[in-house]
Amino acid sequence: MAKRTFTPEFKLEAVKLVRERGVSISQAARDLGIHLNVLRAWLKAVDEDSKHPFPGPGQQRPEQAEIERLKKEVARLKTRSVPAYQGGRKYHRGRPRLPHQPPRTVA
Repeated sequence: MAKRTFTPEFKLEAVKLVRERGVSISQAARDLGIHLNVLRAWLKAVDEDSKHPFPGPGQQRPEQAEIERLKKEVARLKTRSVPAYQGGRKYHRGRPRLPHQPPRTVA
């Protein structure tokens, strides 16, 4: 069975059916021929971002685009050369090397 896709207009109409007309979520899902959890996901998407609830395939919400840009920036900055000494201590496998200390004597 192929995955069904729905237009943003259809999704918004389904949400309006529940929100504005007072139809229960389960009844609306049955009437539209979709799974209950699909309709719940659409309702949640509208609650989270009413301006851009369904950006479409291959498109991102403006906030997601900014997050992706910042992640790339962080990755780029991490790939710059790391100094051999950090804070005056040599680092070995991510842990600071401590100077050798003699064993304690019990008095």
